[in-house]
Amino acid sequence: MSVANIAGQSSSTTTVLTYPDVTVGELPAHMAVLYGDRPAVIDGARTLTYRQLDQQTQRIASALAARGVGHGDMVVLYLFNSVDFILAYYGSLRSGASVTLVNPLQPVAGLRAQIVETAARIGFTQAEQAPRLVEAGETLEAIIVVDRAATAQTDPTDATIALAEFLEAPAHAGGVGTGASAGDIAHIAYTGGTTGVSKGVRVLHRNVIANVTQMIGWRAGHAVLVDDSAALRLEPRGDGPGRGVIPGEGATIVVSPLFHAHALINMSFLLLCGVTQVLAGRFDPGRMLELIEKHRATYITGSPAMWHALATHPDVDTRDTSSVRVMSSGAAPIDPVTLRASSAGFPTAAVVEGYGLTEATCLVCSAPLSEGGEYRLGSVGLPTYDTDIEIREAGETEVSLPAGERGVLWVRGPQVTDGYLDHPEATAAQYVDGWLNTGDIAYRDDDGYVFICDRAKDMLIYKGYNVYPRELEDILVTHPAISAAAVVGRDAGAVGQEPVAFVVPKADQRIDADEVMAYVAEKVLPYKKIRDVMVIDALPVSTAGKIQKVRLREQVRGEHRDHTATR
Repeated sequence: MSVANIAGQSSSTTTVLTYPDVTVGELPAHMAVLYGDRPAVIDGARTLTYRQLDQQTQRIASALAARGVGHGDMVVLYLFNSVDFILAYYGSLRSGASVTLVNPLQPVAGLRAQIVETAARIGFTQAEQAPRLVEAGETLEAIIVVDRAATAQTDPTDATIALAEFLEAPAHAGGVGTGASAGDIAHIAYTGGTTGVSKGVRVLHRNVIANVTQMIGWRAGHAVLVDDSAALRLEPRGDGPGRGVIPGEGATIVVSPLFHAHALINMSFLLLCGVTQVLAGRFDPGRMLELIEKHRATYITGSPAMWHALATHPDVDTRDTSSVRVMSSGAAPIDPVTLRASSAGFPTAAVVEGYGLTEATCLVCSAPLSEGGEYRLGSVGLPTYDTDIEIREAGETEVSLPAGERGVLWVRGPQVTDGYLDHPEATAAQYVDGWLNTGDIAYRDDDGYVFICDRAKDMLIYKGYNVYPRELEDILVTHPAISAAAVVGRDAGAVGQEPVAFVVPKADQRIDADEVMAYVAEKVLPYKKIRDVMVIDALPVSTAGKIQKVRLREQVRGEHRDHTATR
């Protein structure tokens, strides 16, 4: 059976994969049985084996249980990428508690709001950002600083406790994942807020296990099964990969923030496959290329901004990248120029674009890696296993559009989450009869391959015509003087919104705004023409690699007001 046929089956009538009835907190114990003393995580000079991952997450779970933290409670993680993030995540879930994930750069006001909204009891943090958590977390019962020695706490009024001291609590006999079930919340993942107010998404254990199982089938060609002793095992499927993840082998270099869905779910997917996680710290393209060569990395995920930086770095021509089998791009659309450069810089890798969103745990669609799979330029691939999609007419949610027509993308599958925390109206609007309204504009070709055109909120209407910024951005980055580009709308009165381009020049290049507008005008219909060009040093991006168009729109509005005031 081909991947296309498998993906096309309806989750409402046929379930292709088997989804284990386990919680995320149970995974470390299963992984220890599968991979033992194989390195699970490398963080600088610190290496953690799968057996140690099991043991140390159990210690954290026991210490939490000794403080009365367990099923129904919330733990906040205010951490940069580190071994300790991974231990705190699985350890908290192993105790039966849930986790709320926070950007470690989040300022006090937003941090306090998230702690209050989730009713978190315990916090894990690092010394660098601990003062902010102390200020914001008046309601927290304890704040554990993971990178501070126990002897460093000398002030009895200090609100924090070192991890080593926290772990001195007597072992708790409650066992793994006490009280938690597949239908409970594993973590609260906050949306990026790139198009509005950030909201907490209720991601259930069964959502995570389902999406991880789908990824293992899609990227590694294996099923996740439970044997007679109730242990998880990976078994090859008939539609195994031509290139991709080989369980028990390889490494990945992690630069995306683990508090974000893309990196977090990929972490569980790759760890369950026995792929060593090498944490790179803050992104530096030269350093990452060095780590790829040193650790013989086989599978790498990242955003288009990351791939662009790697593919254009001078070291890409001298470093050995031949171990890389898969370059998976997510978080935002990848432009054709970056795609071609990445293929040249990593010639042995399959460059695959995927699509997902926090509200669907992580992965929805991706290019297949099976022998019979076909990669199509500009497509985010096919829906993964047991995932249905529909393209529906905007504003007419009951109207499903045929192949080739653009509309709003709706998704149904076991990875679709439980809605928003404390936002019942938003939940009711986006989660309808088992379907999720993604808010993205897309279309399918005749073979079912999905193409993302734009965010519904990013689409412009000019003189009654739909204008899609991504189409213009793909043209702009082909200009010889432009390194990166983003397009947003500017209020144009009765005619709607007109496209305005923000462009970043290449090194030693000068941008002529009129020439750039003429360059685009030659390639598009008149109503799609760029009406203004703004040259900036860099596009504002989130830690997950998404362009923050809200900030660009604010800049456009500000300049428009200034211009109006001086007329």
